[in-house]
Amino acid sequence: MSNPVCPETGAPMYRGERPTTLTYKGESITFDMPGWYCDRSEESIHTGEDLKISDRMLNRLKAIHEGLLPPEEIRRIRKKLHLTQEAAGLVIGGGPRAFQKYEKGDLLPSRAVCNVLILLDRDPEGLAVLKNPKKAA
Repeated sequence: MSNPVCPETGAPMYRGERPTTLTYKGESITFDMPGWYCDRSEESIHTGEDLKISDRMLNRLKAIHEGLLPPEEIRRIRKKLHLTQEAAGLVIGGGPRAFQKYEKGDLLPSRAVCNVLILLDRDPEGLAVLKNPKKAA
């Protein structure tokens, strides 16, 4: 998008970031939201890439409220277990692209996935059970 004009004032809009606050069930988070902004009004235009930022921040806020692991903690545990994102999705759950989405903040992990990660963080040897459940029985 190049040089949009404000739908309210007709003034040129400029690319920038402005503080934005999201609230979810009484919890709030403030972050810099990229977009096209008008200096003469409160109007803004956001591209799909801009909206990914707010979607990820909303997912982070939901994770905090629901007691789920944040993206950086998911990545830390996965790396501690020496798993690729694809392998983690297949062994722990969610599918081959799930951990890519969890670690970007595009998708919230289930409580079950978080619980398994917390247990594996404390006892990494449990991974052998998940990799070969028939042997563990």
